[in-house]
Amino acid sequence: MSVDVTPTPRFSRRALLGGGLTGAAAIGLAPGMASAAGPRPKKMPRPGTLPNPGAKPGTDQIPLIENIVIVMMENHSYDNILGMMRGRGDGFVLGPGGKPTSSNPWPKTSVFPPPSRKAVLHSFPMPNPCQQDAHPYNTWEAFKVSFSRGQNNGFVKSQSGPVSMGYFEPSVLPFTNSLAATFPVCDRYFCSVGAQTYPNRRYLMGGTSLGQIYNVLNGDRPPNGTVFEALNAHGISWKNYYSSLPSLLIWTYLAGVPGISPNLVKTPQFFTDAAAGTLPAVSLVDPDFGTQSEENPQDVQFGDQFLAQVIDAVMSSPQWPHTMLVWCYDESGGYYDHVPPPRAVRPDSVNPILRAGDTPGLFNRYGFRVPAGVVSPYARPDYVSHVVHDHTSILKLVESKWNLPALTFRDAHADDLLDTVDLDAPPAFLSPPALVPAADPSVLAGCLSSGPGTIPPPGYVTTG
Repeated sequence: MSVDVTPTPRFSRRALLGGGLTGAAAIGLAPGMASAAGPRPKKMPRPGTLPNPGAKPGTDQIPLIENIVIVMMENHSYDNILGMMRGRGDGFVLGPGGKPTSSNPWPKTSVFPPPSRKAVLHSFPMPNPCQQDAHPYNTWEAFKVSFSRGQNNGFVKSQSGPVSMGYFEPSVLPFTNSLAATFPVCDRYFCSVGAQTYPNRRYLMGGTSLGQIYNVLNGDRPPNGTVFEALNAHGISWKNYYSSLPSLLIWTYLAGVPGISPNLVKTPQFFTDAAAGTLPAVSLVDPDFGTQSEENPQDVQFGDQFLAQVIDAVMSSPQWPHTMLVWCYDESGGYYDHVPPPRAVRPDSVNPILRAGDTPGLFNRYGFRVPAGVVSPYARPDYVSHVVHDHTSILKLVESKWNLPALTFRDAHADDLLDTVDLDAPPAFLSPPALVPAADPSVLAGCLSSGPGTIPPPGYVTTG
């Protein structure tokens, strides 16, 4: 969970994941955006660049894909969810007894005092599907300490503490692991910034967080608007299917804007639309952020169940033959991952808005890896994408499909995830494959009352 400790007035993150403010000014695409969409040198894509400079903005470039569905869960690293998946993807290196070899020092300078001198904490299986409340801890500073100049050995030392080294066995999340083992999985998909949920979801919607690194709501707006405004400008249908409040409204200025509200509908409508074959061109499907998103202290099996419901609905839909679904997590939540995030293109010239104690830096590096993959009849069988992606890759996919101008430098440079599909061959998954059924949260529902168990479990701390 990413805890917001800002002293400024704010809204509850759980109550208003997407915000719910009203009275924002009506807005459209930034002035001059269309005129900036002319041909650009391939090596220097910029905001306003069109994927196909020879075609008009808004024209269909990938006719075999008619529907794009986006499902974004919360707060887990790749290793935490998929690290124990065997034979696919860059997960844990296993040693004797099939246990991960990864570890982090637990020095006396840690936020949580170590149990002994020269303590070392090894990766451990979480005792049950429930998580600690408020930890691990994913802030700008926790990311910097955890990253530790590319060594990824500061997780335990950071605000995240010892729970950061926990991971979930595949049996805990059977559907998610089956999905990643069947359809393409992306093992170099990083969250967009080493920061909390709201900044990362802003990258998904607008290609930048405009300096935000904490879960704050305000009335700022990206200069070139959001992907939803771009879709509206070109008459391309979309909906945000939400449970409580729309995640779209993280950009608080979009509340009440003409052309936005009709696209905000409750999640049950997604299943109705999928069954009827009436899904829009772009669907953003939100879990219930209080129970199903997998943010701590939730039981992650409710998220496994939700993801299964969404993907089963898509694969059963009359629209399945022409659908591409992307699933991912918004940020790592402070959980350990062994792959150091590489440098990234800065989205714009805006610097991080720091608080007391934050280490200065720039938005020129991705955050840690998160689980991600693609589901489509055109998906490549037995494929692992090692291409570097982040949330702006989803933006780039939408832009590539409808030849929409890039919103920032980040999405202008992003890869569009099309390496995961083969549009030149007969669709390998036209008949949807059988996947392992989702977890039944009721079996271990007691952990929501009893807690996550002893963390770390006995036997995982040694001395260096």
